[in-house]
Amino acid sequence: MEATEGPASPPSEVPDEMLEENGSAAVAPDAAPVPVPAPDPPAFSMAPMPEDEEGELPADFERLWKAANDNPNDFTSWTDLLQYCEQESHMTASRRALAAFLARYPLCYGYWKKYADLERRSGYNDKAQAVCVQGLRAIPLSVDLWIHYINLLLGTLDMNLPDSPDRIRSVFEGAVAAAGVDFHSDRLWDLYVEWEKEQGNMMAAGAVLDRVLRVPTQLYSSHYDKFKAHLNSHEPKEVLSAEEYEELRAECRQSQKAERAEQAQEDEEERPPGEEEPATPEGHDSEELMQKIREQVISRRDLVYQHNEGEVRKRWHYEDAIKRPYFHVKPLDRVQLRAWHTYLDWEVAQLTADTKDPEQEPSQEAPEEESAVTPPALDTPESSGMVSTDDHRVRILFERCLIACALYEEFWTRYVQYLEPHSVEEARAAYRRACLVHLTHKHTIHMHWATFEERHGELSEARRVLEALETTLPGLAAVRLRRVGLERRAGQLDQSEALLRDAVAQSREKPALHAFYSVKLARLLLKLGRNPSKARVVLHDALELSPDNGKLYMNLLELEASGDPRTAAEAVEECVARALAAPLSPRTKMAFSQRGMQYAEDYGTSIQSVLAIYQQHQKLLKELNPKKRSAENRDEEPEKLSKADDGSAVAAGQQVLPTMPHVPITTPPPPVMGSDASSQGSYGAYSSWYQQPQYGSYGYQNTWNYNQGYYPPS
Repeated sequence: MEATEGPASPPSEVPDEMLEENGSAAVAPDAAPVPVPAPDPPAFSMAPMPEDEEGELPADFERLWKAANDNPNDFTSWTDLLQYCEQESHMTASRRALAAFLARYPLCYGYWKKYADLERRSGYNDKAQAVCVQGLRAIPLSVDLWIHYINLLLGTLDMNLPDSPDRIRSVFEGAVAAAGVDFHSDRLWDLYVEWEKEQGNMMAAGAVLDRVLRVPTQLYSSHYDKFKAHLNSHEPKEVLSAEEYEELRAECRQSQKAERAEQAQEDEEERPPGEEEPATPEGHDSEELMQKIREQVISRRDLVYQHNEGEVRKRWHYEDAIKRPYFHVKPLDRVQLRAWHTYLDWEVAQLTADTKDPEQEPSQEAPEEESAVTPPALDTPESSGMVSTDDHRVRILFERCLIACALYEEFWTRYVQYLEPHSVEEARAAYRRACLVHLTHKHTIHMHWATFEERHGELSEARRVLEALETTLPGLAAVRLRRVGLERRAGQLDQSEALLRDAVAQSREKPALHAFYSVKLARLLLKLGRNPSKARVVLHDALELSPDNGKLYMNLLELEASGDPRTAAEAVEECVARALAAPLSPRTKMAFSQRGMQYAEDYGTSIQSVLAIYQQHQKLLKELNPKKRSAENRDEEPEKLSKADDGSAVAAGQQVLPTMPHVPITTPPPPVMGSDASSQGSYGAYSSWYQQPQYGSYGYQNTWNYNQGYYPPS
């Protein structure tokens, strides 16, 4: 996973080995070794570096730079730019390109290393260190970047200065605090141990080995072997802490005295008279005593090792299923996504089980009790400042997952759902990282963030999130409607109306979108504003622009039909007539005609108006589909006739007279006064409505689409 030190020409897509392997919550490298939450997104932005101008930029730089900045989500454009700058070996161009790229893709640890190496080769050691620190703030779980930073310090610091070893040790502590719990952190621990040995501090090396024995890592058994070899190669007092050494020494001397007293009784009988027992020199521990101390140490550590081995075995198959633990813009396949979800499910379930029943697995607590004299494990609550050990492991796993799956909204959403019950601020920080760095053009996570802020009473922040999203993704209707809904829920109806009117005005060049916003605005004015006249004006204006939009006519008809039936009948009739004259599809016109008949039947004030609408409907049927109309008027077969209300079959050609209620209609209603013969003929047809089987059951399934059999043939 190491990147080459010398200049190389990256391909258009960065190879896997050049990208991030691990990631987690941030920690300042020179600070105390306590894991802290990840920094806010501004920390991911590269601080401007002082540039040493080298004259004009390379010839093709501006072209490649413009291509990358015009489409910042095009990863290939960025890699083409970086490749060109590296080939040209132009310091200013390389700095500018790397800083812009890493601000957009901060998880590509290989390019942080390239940036640091670029500064180091140019003699800017301080700038190289600053680049590493900036990268570690973005991806503090990167074992490779920590090692690169430490090697940079080892190669540039004057180790003869008294504070240099302390600074290196502080960086090591920050590294193991941030990334030491990672399953693949073995190289970092080994480097720490070897450096302490080089400093001649065997006790510190032993303490580091003692700590890593408690961390489930891939090479857990090798750490135990190294601890035993380290203990056997040195005096115990050089390896163990003073407290543990004195405790074990006292125990072993007491045990040794008991053994010697027992042996002395046996030897006294064989010793010549007058000869005394050889005395052990004061202040000198025998090799036998040292060996006993080593045995006791190994006995204690063996319990810790067995517990850690069990933890590794639990995680091994989950870790083995993860094939790409680093960041890449290439999509992950479903198997990999499912592997991360399964691993997270298990780790969270472990935490839940431990919380519900802390004594469920008492055998796993034994190592902690037996090794109480050893330095506390790295991931204990006392040393890490976390709420609980298992909670810390869950967070570390989430952070690792969000390195490989940084471009997937589902994992960020899941992380926020885990964090929110613990800390609203940590959940908010996760949203900021997701939306401001990795998912700038994914609208769903941004709208989730706005909902989160609104739910917690931060209306101004919710507004800011949605406004910024609409600036990034202009014209997205879902975002504008979310803004409208936010203002409406806040009681700002004027703001909701203003947002919709602005959307209507801006979408005049797009008739379909204009009609969509017009419908939303009209409904707001009608339902909440209680102002049907304003709503009517909005719909009429929209119809002038989109006369062929059936949804506009539908909403206008709904508006007119919602008024007082005694005064709205004429407006409804006019709306239906306007729709029938519009360039709409035959099916849509038929729906309007049926709706008009329904309204006339329910609220019509005169039989003449009802019959007029009915005759128009019949005429429309003939014009639209004569064949279909003829088929509808054909006498039905006996087996297709409807059943009566009592469930009995209807004979062929028999007319069933429904009850109104329970009173059969045997004669048609009297003729209308003053009507001519033609109207009487129509009236006779109208009277047969009440003789249709469907009417007796009042079975209106869809008020917008009446059964054609409801009406008599013309």
